[in-house]
Amino acid sequence: MNKPLRRIAIFCGLLVLALLIRDNWIQYVQADSLKDDTKNRRVAIARYATPRGDIIVDGEPITGSAKTNGDDFNDFEYKRTYKDGAMWAPVTGYASQAFGATQLESIEDGILTGNDDRLFFRRTLDMITGKKQEGGNVVTTLNAAAQKAAYKGLLKQGKGAVAAIDPETGAILALASTPSYDPSTFAGNSTKVDGNAWNKLQKKNNKDDPMQNRALREIYPPGSTFKVVTAAAALEHGIVDSADEKTDSPLPYTLPDTTTELKNEGNIPCKNATLREALRVSCNTVFGKLGVDVGKEDMLETAKKFGFNEEQFVPIRSSASNFPEKMDRPQTALSSIGQFETATTPLQMAMVASAVANDGTLMKPYMVDKLQAPSLDVIEQTDPEKMSEPLSEKNAQILQSIMETVVEKGTGTNAQINESGVTVGGKTGTAQRGVDNSENPYAWFISYAKLDDGSSPVAVAVVVEDESANRDDISGGGLAAPIARDVMKAVIDSKK
Repeated sequence: MNKPLRRIAIFCGLLVLALLIRDNWIQYVQADSLKDDTKNRRVAIARYATPRGDIIVDGEPITGSAKTNGDDFNDFEYKRTYKDGAMWAPVTGYASQAFGATQLESIEDGILTGNDDRLFFRRTLDMITGKKQEGGNVVTTLNAAAQKAAYKGLLKQGKGAVAAIDPETGAILALASTPSYDPSTFAGNSTKVDGNAWNKLQKKNNKDDPMQNRALREIYPPGSTFKVVTAAAALEHGIVDSADEKTDSPLPYTLPDTTTELKNEGNIPCKNATLREALRVSCNTVFGKLGVDVGKEDMLETAKKFGFNEEQFVPIRSSASNFPEKMDRPQTALSSIGQFETATTPLQMAMVASAVANDGTLMKPYMVDKLQAPSLDVIEQTDPEKMSEPLSEKNAQILQSIMETVVEKGTGTNAQINESGVTVGGKTGTAQRGVDNSENPYAWFISYAKLDDGSSPVAVAVVVEDESANRDDISGGGLAAPIARDVMKAVIDSKK
């Protein structure tokens, strides 16, 4: 071979070698990143080539799939559908051909599409037999009756959220948020229909922000419901020893190191009130002083044991509730009655109620019971997991007795369930809002139900953003407590 031909042969060989290296680099090194690239339309086409698996509640699917019929020249064969979509949106999130996916639809996308690595063997068999790929199912812990009661109750008020938990396992039973949205309205890829529906829901176009998951992502001042945490801290750290001993609580009470008096709402008997009476009538002065007596470090420790200052993953992310880590003594007093910088999600306050109901043990909240293969074989099962012990069994039972007095003859009487063998404990709250409390407050109620066998099947937190709420704890009892009662009753009735 002459010299020019040899050079051409070497050059061509180098080109082939470079092509092979590049091909292998793309197939093996860049495969995952290319597969996940949002601009890779083939992946999206494959995702919607078959029906998705379903999200299951009480054994029934709350999702489905429908043929697109080539809408807008759509090359996606199937799109997502939802049953009672607005009611379940805080749980499911959405799966949209045009706008992606959120919440369970996103977190468990691998199972729902059948692309999860744990389904590899199944996919291989389907490929060999020529069967179309199928998605698996996500079986939730939700209780359909409780969710319906929560959503129906919130619709009457307009805006708010509910979180309900099984105190003994941590299983989430209800997660409702209003106003809401129907994910079906933008599940497809139509630029006209789906795009218009999407734009109407965006916060810049809708001040009510219906796509906000208020049960998990909205941070509210908890108002007087936080006094349950302060009572737990006072019991745990030996500031008080029982429900009915008098506290050292002067009236008026001046915030330490200041000349500012801490006010109570109305003319209520708070001077040296017992813990039971102070929680029953919701004394700011008693709980503000208790917070100072406990001290900021121990108050913070107790709040953290209840789950404050830490994000929760259920598996949807829940925003971290906040109890201030840096505060002086007056700020400690205000924080201990749910003011200053104390802020919380409804899920967090349901966790507080559930820990008290479960004799002081807080179980880790979770919403997915199990993941199923298309064959319904269980791929993954969630086992209940202890999260912490915010208070001892003895102190939890003292606090139960006090919270039950609140419902029996305090501000929470609207949460009573008039059935034999059912006892309800609770706490109302009205959270100040706006500069100098200029806006109408949030109405809160947290509670639990206990049966005559000592078990506690449900704990609930309700917050209502109501423009007509009164500026006292009765608003929590008037607006939020009836919703909590209906959710608790729905859970109890479903177990009969």
